[in-house]
Amino acid sequence: MTSTMTSAPDIAATPSGQALRFYGLWAIVAIALVVLPLIFSSGGSLTSFSLIGIAIIFALSYNILLGETGLLSFGHAVHYGLGGFAAVHVMNAVATRGWPIPLPLIPLVGGIGGLAFALLIGWVMTRRAGTVFAMISLGIGELVASSSLILRSVFGGESGITTDRTALPHIFGWSFGPQIQVYYLIAFWVFVAAMAMYALTRTPLGRICNAVRDNPGRVEFIGYDPHVVRYLAYCFAGFFAGIAGGLAAVNFEIANSAYLGAVQSGLVLFATFIGGTAYFFGPILGAILVTYLQLGLTNVTSVWQLYFGIIFIGIVMFAPGGIAGLLMMHRPLIRAGTLAMVIPSYLVAALPTLALACGVILSIETVARYTASEGDGNIINLLGIAFNATAPATWVTAAVLIVGGFIVARITWRRIGQAWDRAGSIARDRGYLA
Repeated sequence: MTSTMTSAPDIAATPSGQALRFYGLWAIVAIALVVLPLIFSSGGSLTSFSLIGIAIIFALSYNILLGETGLLSFGHAVHYGLGGFAAVHVMNAVATRGWPIPLPLIPLVGGIGGLAFALLIGWVMTRRAGTVFAMISLGIGELVASSSLILRSVFGGESGITTDRTALPHIFGWSFGPQIQVYYLIAFWVFVAAMAMYALTRTPLGRICNAVRDNPGRVEFIGYDPHVVRYLAYCFAGFFAGIAGGLAAVNFEIANSAYLGAVQSGLVLFATFIGGTAYFFGPILGAILVTYLQLGLTNVTSVWQLYFGIIFIGIVMFAPGGIAGLLMMHRPLIRAGTLAMVIPSYLVAALPTLALACGVILSIETVARYTASEGDGNIINLLGIAFNATAPATWVTAAVLIVGGFIVARITWRRIGQAWDRAGSIARDRGYLA
């Protein structure tokens, strides 16, 4: 009786503790979004943060399909682009006709645009999953992208449709001309959309989406129609992708055919998968990384797409759970107090792995710039060291780094595996690892 009475308050306190951690985490996110531009206040930082916010919403919307429902789409940019075009058209109509619609509501218009197209085509697309759905999404995406160059009255052709966000009614004295004001608008929608999508994953619909992903036959056996579940998930994904497209139209003040193309669909697939589809924060990490890589690599190398492909292949082969999966692997070790057994092996393996990566980068840049014009175009700056792409020493250095780094890295990676076995065994004995 005594043990029962003393354990009851602990059981009752557990849900409240979880709720406190939950709301505390979202409060920290909100504070971070507010404080971030106060710390990094340069124009480039604000632009980067704005692009990351848009990419986060877009990647989370894609994860509703891929991670939650198991639908691989090659044309998710259709909803993103149509949401952007819907936002631009409404912004121009508001500016011309004087409608009392403030700019903060325009992303919602983009969401409605993405949802409308999802409602229109989703019922047919989601009748099948797997390869059939992927191929249909690819065809629909290319169809809409090519149509955007033909229907000039709707899509504006190659030049797209421009707008002026400052022409809309001001709210609280904000004209949304300065980038800092646009950032806070995007941050607000990032917070709202992320909370809404997370709440969706905790609803019965979110749980049944997971069931459809894992075993659609079993879902049909218990009385649910997998087709209807996939259709609802597709509509939600289209709505939030449209919000991201509307924010992009507000940020760039233009919508063009690039919003609808296969490159945009490929980037969101890359961001979602590299971040990790099994955890909600995975696509967020992927969106941050991909956006920074896209902004950084385009100014450094002309073959930045090749690096994206190498990273994607590496994640698929060696870390299918993405960055989030790699991070969450360490949670049982942290709880069991055995993480310190693995860290020294990581530190030992860091140097040869870095040498291998530098060798791969040097070889790629050497091949890419070998035929470049004489002068600075042949110079490769790697870790502060200048290499000439036409010099034989550069080729030898790249080969030594690749071969030597790979051989030594393989040895150190085995040490990591052994350290993991020891740490995992102790964590399993302590009940922290299944």
